[in-house]
Amino acid sequence: MVSEARYLTLVEDLIAHDRRYHVEHAPTISDLEYDQRYRALRDLEDAHPRLVVSWSPTQRVGHAALSSFGKVTRDTPMLSLDNTYSAEELTAFVARVKKGLDGTDAVFVVEPKIDGIGIELSYVDGVFVRGATRGDGTTGEDVTQNLRTMRALPLRLAEPITVDVRGEVFMNRDAFERVNTARIAAGEEPWKNPRNATGGGLKLLDPQEAARRPMRLFTYEVVVAGGRGPALKTHFELLAWMTQLGLPVSTDVARVESLDALLASILAWADRRLRLGYAVDGVVVKVDDLGERRLLGATNRAPRWAIAYKFPAEQLVTTLRSIEVNVGRTGNITPLGHFDPVELAGTTVKRASFFNWHQIQRLDVAVGDQVLIEKAGEIIPYVIMVTSRGQDRVPIVEPSVCPSCGTALLREDGEVALRCPNTLGCPEQRTRAIEFFCTRDAMNIENVGQKLVEQLVEAGLVSDVAELFDLTAAQLESLDRVGKKSAEAVVASIDKAKQNATLTRLLVGLGIPKIGEVWANAIAERYESLEALLAASPAEVKAALLALHGWGEERANAVAAFLEAGRPLLDKLVARGVSPTEPKPVSTGPLAGLSFCVTGTLSRARGDIQADIEGAGGRFDKSVKKGTTYLVAGADVGAAKLKDAEKKGTKLIDEVALAELLSSRSPA
Repeated sequence: MVSEARYLTLVEDLIAHDRRYHVEHAPTISDLEYDQRYRALRDLEDAHPRLVVSWSPTQRVGHAALSSFGKVTRDTPMLSLDNTYSAEELTAFVARVKKGLDGTDAVFVVEPKIDGIGIELSYVDGVFVRGATRGDGTTGEDVTQNLRTMRALPLRLAEPITVDVRGEVFMNRDAFERVNTARIAAGEEPWKNPRNATGGGLKLLDPQEAARRPMRLFTYEVVVAGGRGPALKTHFELLAWMTQLGLPVSTDVARVESLDALLASILAWADRRLRLGYAVDGVVVKVDDLGERRLLGATNRAPRWAIAYKFPAEQLVTTLRSIEVNVGRTGNITPLGHFDPVELAGTTVKRASFFNWHQIQRLDVAVGDQVLIEKAGEIIPYVIMVTSRGQDRVPIVEPSVCPSCGTALLREDGEVALRCPNTLGCPEQRTRAIEFFCTRDAMNIENVGQKLVEQLVEAGLVSDVAELFDLTAAQLESLDRVGKKSAEAVVASIDKAKQNATLTRLLVGLGIPKIGEVWANAIAERYESLEALLAASPAEVKAALLALHGWGEERANAVAAFLEAGRPLLDKLVARGVSPTEPKPVSTGPLAGLSFCVTGTLSRARGDIQADIEGAGGRFDKSVKKGTTYLVAGADVGAAKLKDAEKKGTKLIDEVALAELLSSRSPA
């Protein structure tokens, strides 16, 4: 019989690893090892259901979808914040605070105003029992099931205390871009910005679907502590206590003791926010002393001790010059607008997607109109509205046939996407699919870019990704502007990709609907080789995937459907020697326990460097995160990236130093 103490030890072990990965961004075990421990815990709970506690990591995702969200009425309303947009208004706020404190100068705390969704979390005796949206301040919607899916949210606090905690749910920029890319690849409409994606995720009736959205959480306030909390005097102390409880708290918080320091801090944030991994639309300025807050009080809608300094959204007016009709690799037909170039949020914007034809109709926009453009969430250029209509404006007509193959376009019932159904016969779809197959995140075939792929398809040399592996140098030399050396380099790159391919890379490159790198890696770790994957029937694969953590019917069905429809292509790949395996994670070696990110222009391909690092027991990070040990920098590295690495405590080294580490010598 398994003891309760042993079971709780396993639970606490996984909780600790969840915190290191999702809150501290400094994991100490591999994803594979985590999944093994998770499965062991789940098996133990299946065998001994009497042991299961509500805060177990296995209890995050409910299996039953909701029919609607209940209402939650709170005793202490979630007040709004007054907004200010100028130094003059902020100075006036500081003066009002000083007057309310009978002439005493206050110390302020400055923290980022995250562009997310406000929520309140309720803990009873340290256990998470309920989560609700802000709503109208007094009444919100019960989104407990969806909040539980977020691994950054602790299901149990470090102390058995009853508290209500307020915070912000949001989505990182890179996670938003990855998910949007996957949605476009799956024929779904991309989200407008991270905030919309987060809000939609919290309102999903199926918690298993919510679990697939990479939502994060920061908390910033404890509202009720039942009189049992520590005797805290300042907000800064409160944040430290919240961190001790296990709550995720932003580290980008500072105390300032004068108006000049406050204005300087906000000026620095105006530039700094663009380098953060998440969207920040301002900063929140709060009186630090909790006793002074009680003296200042609040109005019916906002506290007198806090204010939001909002950065104005960067918007500019430009002229729409033309519309380009794009055909994606999944057949989606999207309108791309070309504009007079404008500088917006640090970059030159001269084109922006309208996402779908319904948006063009809604905006009533035509070529020649002046439009207002904003970088939605500081990421995607987005047309807000038409500001003036051109005298010679040219109406934009939705196409009826594919511009690439002439096939009649269709729109499924209930969908906004317009698509070309000629998957195999459409040159543009084939071209985009082959181009994606060669990208760095897929098969990493160097020297094969968009222009070369377009030539290969147009010349009839390649009609699918398998035929890339038939190419000869002589065939490539027949193409425009491809010399002997270039042709030989392409053939060498293709052969190298075949030899170095992993099952994960191949599955990503095949562009299976709803399958990005994380899901492809899960399949690869389950089957370990393409041969084993193809030996199972699509139905068997579906059943096996549903048994894995996080998999649902829709995603498993997509894999099974691809294996059935794409079997001829997979057989062609195998016939050409493309039948990769998945390497087992290496936990020992000279780089064990170290993590690396690579940036800049390097002497070797990133894929080769990654293979060396992972083969020596190290972890390869695609971006610098808290816990990344080294940033391997080549030439032409931006100053912002170097500053970000310095801020996160990541040491800067070059390729020579990396080689020394690989040979077990310390870098100079």
